[in-house]
Amino acid sequence: MTLPSPWWDKDRHADRRPFLIARNRITTAVRGWFGERGFTEVEAAALNVSPGNEAHLHGFATEAITTGGERTTLYLHTSPEFAAKKLLAAGETRIFDLARVWRNRERGPLHSPEFTMLEWYRTGEPYEQLMDDCARLLALAAETAGTGRFAFRGLEVDPFAAPERVTVAQALEQFAGVDLLATVEAGGGTDRDGLAAQANAIGVRVAGDDTWADVFSRLLVEKVEPRLGIGRATILCEYPISEAALAQPKATDPRVAERFELYACGVELANAFGELTDPAEQRRRFEIEMDEKARVYGERYPIDEDLLAALGQMPQACGSALGFDRLVMLATGASRVDQVQWTPVP
Repeated sequence: MTLPSPWWDKDRHADRRPFLIARNRITTAVRGWFGERGFTEVEAAALNVSPGNEAHLHGFATEAITTGGERTTLYLHTSPEFAAKKLLAAGETRIFDLARVWRNRERGPLHSPEFTMLEWYRTGEPYEQLMDDCARLLALAAETAGTGRFAFRGLEVDPFAAPERVTVAQALEQFAGVDLLATVEAGGGTDRDGLAAQANAIGVRVAGDDTWADVFSRLLVEKVEPRLGIGRATILCEYPISEAALAQPKATDPRVAERFELYACGVELANAFGELTDPAEQRRRFEIEMDEKARVYGERYPIDEDLLAALGQMPQACGSALGFDRLVMLATGASRVDQVQWTPVP
């Protein structure tokens, strides 16, 4: 088996360089776009007391050592979200961060252990505004890269077309014939057996120890995600409240949350929330997530007490996290995210 040459091989770098120069142009264009709209660019510290408190996100741990030799565990953040919310509590109103972030257990054509996350937040505005932002950023990336289409694995998207908007419940009904909300309660409770029965009826495998969340995730991955973002981008919105640990409930239906994800060419690009600002409820949700992490992976992360204190002072806000490397990959026609990273992780 012949191993590929290292990224710094002159010939290989020459092949990658057009993607990288396009990345620089898109970065400049994005900064200009946010600047024109009154956003302030911020830089979140990478080291945190918690990398995030979602069950299936995995951080990198390190150790801080004082001059006296005392040792404290710190984590590289999986997102600048916690820091951004503290800045909103401090009085910032429109912010964005092109943040370097780290996620363990992730590697492949669409994943890298270290990558760039574009996050932005608006206070006092509805989360639907983020949907418009996402559409504009797709068009901006395409225009800057000089392309009229995104393509990936045989799928194409017109980045200038208005994204379709579909709820999670609508998508599961359309693509799988599943009545999702029949298994979701207003308080966040779920009917595991009810959803499992519907999954079994359409040939989706369900293991005896699968939770409701496991079955939901499998239905989404197998039946819905491959059909999203074809022809034009898709905004998949109104996730069940149990699948949106950092989002507030939708006012008109407390079974679902103000959460959406953006897809293009079957690729998930962004994840956005109407932000939860209730510290007690956020603690409760974090504890549920960490209990699940302990059950599945045998570990848990600390809860950032400063974040919970900040939420008590944070105004109503919405925020989005967009995988910048993936956006550049689609805009340039690259086939892997490491082709658009100047120095890929070895």
